[in-house]
Amino acid sequence: MGEPLQARPAGAAPDWTIDQGWEHYTPAEHALWDHLFARQAAMLRGRAAPEFLAGLDVLRMDRPGIPNFADLSDRLMGLTGWQVVAVPGLVPDEVFFAHLAERRFVAGNFIRTPDQIDYLQEPDVFHDVFGHVPLLANPVFADYMQAYGAGGLRAGGLGVTAMLARLYWYTVEFGLIARDGALQIYGAGIVSSYGESRYALEDPAPNRIGFDLRRLMRTHYKIDAYQQTYFVIDSFEDLLRQTLETDFGPLYAELADTPEYAPDAVLPSDRVYNRGQAAHPSPSSPGACA
Repeated sequence: MGEPLQARPAGAAPDWTIDQGWEHYTPAEHALWDHLFARQAAMLRGRAAPEFLAGLDVLRMDRPGIPNFADLSDRLMGLTGWQVVAVPGLVPDEVFFAHLAERRFVAGNFIRTPDQIDYLQEPDVFHDVFGHVPLLANPVFADYMQAYGAGGLRAGGLGVTAMLARLYWYTVEFGLIARDGALQIYGAGIVSSYGESRYALEDPAPNRIGFDLRRLMRTHYKIDAYQQTYFVIDSFEDLLRQTLETDFGPLYAELADTPEYAPDAVLPSDRVYNRGQAAHPSPSSPGACA
C-alpha cells in the first residue's frame, strides 16, 4: 500500500476532493474495468454476502465502463444518504475520517494497468468503487461506516488512530460474516481480489476467528500479503451495535496496557472457525485504510 499524501495537491479542494475526470478515461481503461467486473462478479456468486451482491444490483454497477461518481452518488443518496467523491490519492487520516463522518466515501479515480490486474500497491478505482461502494447501499453497514468515521476523528485527538485502524482493516477491508453455518465475504479487500476471494473462504492456511472487538484491536496485520487471520462477524447489525455501544475512550486506555498479538496468533479464548495451517501468504490486493 502506498503512503498517504503529506500535503494537499494543487487543484484539490480544501477537503482534498478533485473532479473524477470521467470523460478522460480511455476505451482501454473502461474495457479493463469491464474485465475486472465480469471476473469478480462471477467469482463472488455464492461467496459474497447477499447485501454486497444486492448493492451491485441496486446501484446498477453492471453497466459497461467505469462508473460515474455523480451517478453513483445520486443513487446512494436516495438509499442511504452517502456520496462517492474522488481524491488524488491516499489522504491523511483526519481527512479520511471527516469524509466518512459526513457520509462521503473517498475513492481514487485512477485504474490499474493491465500488468497490475492481480496486484497493485495503492487502491485504485476498482478496489474503492467495486469493493466498497455496494455495501454503502445497505442501511446498517452505511451507518457503521459513518460511526467509524466519527470514532476516527475522536481517536485522532487521543493519538490512538493505529489501534482503531485495525477495526477498519479486519472488518471493512477483510471481514467475513457467518450465515447459516457457512462463511461469506464482505470486506472490500477480499471482494475486489480474484485470488483472495477464494483464499479467504477455502484455503486451509489462514485462521478464521469469531469477532471480538478487544481481541481484534490488539491484533497486528500485514498490508502486502493475504491475511493470516480473518475475523468473522455474526451480523452487520451486531457489528453496528457493538460499535455504537462501546465507549472507546476507556477501551483505548484499557488496551494500552495489554499485550498485542501477531497476525497469525490463535488464543485459547478464540472462537475458532478454522485454525490455520502454516503457509506463506500470497500478495494481496490493496486495502485503503486509515
